[in-house]
Amino acid sequence: MKYTALIVSIFFLAILGILSPTLTYAQNTSVGTALSIPITDKNVKDGDIIVSTPKGYALTTAAYDLNIYGVYTESPAIFIQNTSDAQGKPVTTSGKADVMVSSINGDIKANDFITTSTIIGVGQKATRNGMILGTALQSYSNPNKSAIGKISVAVNPRFNSAFIDSKDNVLEILRNSDPRALTQLTSLRYLLAAAIAIVSFVVGFVYFGRITSRGVEAMGRNPLASRTIQINLVANLFLMILIIVVGLGISYMILVL
Repeated sequence: MKYTALIVSIFFLAILGILSPTLTYAQNTSVGTALSIPITDKNVKDGDIIVSTPKGYALTTAAYDLNIYGVYTESPAIFIQNTSDAQGKPVTTSGKADVMVSSINGDIKANDFITTSTIIGVGQKATRNGMILGTALQSYSNPNKSAIGKISVAVNPRFNSAFIDSKDNVLEILRNSDPRALTQLTSLRYLLAAAIAIVSFVVGFVYFGRITSRGVEAMGRNPLASRTIQINLVANLFLMILIIVVGLGISYMILVL
């Protein structure tokens, strides 16, 4: 009787083992949370960077895009799905996810900041202040700047102002319409460029004004030398233009270098 009960117990345990579902865990590097987001682009691929636009969510097309939202992830660890929206796709907004990247802005090393690039849907190494997608958890290098790879990134879209490089391109910052990117050194460059441009205009016009006034007086005193005086006035006009152009050129170089 004792052995019969044992055999029956083993039999039922075996049946339960056969009927019980087997849990499988996919080998997935994503450990982030994805939300169900309708993406307007039809050719979106796993790892593409998604931005929020007035027309909806789409692939990024610009560097340091101010509207970074997240990463399209085909196999997220957690997917909060909107079952009422059949067009919704999983977009990771926080956590770890695989991201499409390029070396268009230099080789990527672990712990580098990742931002958007001019390649559609693809990220790059961030080298100046601006919006970033997150932090690289892996390195990536390729001499072919147009090549695209995939690395793991700690996704946390935010504005980054950790860079203090004085070579920030102010024109690009102003084009992005984000004043937060203006660090103290960048602001100083902007003010210096504006000051040089203004001084060049003032010096040029003041110098030409004085020469013109003296030339008119000279022609009144000596009409026979009017042609020579007129030639001198034209020469000084070109000199004034040269002063202004040089000043503007120096200002432009300060902004872009």
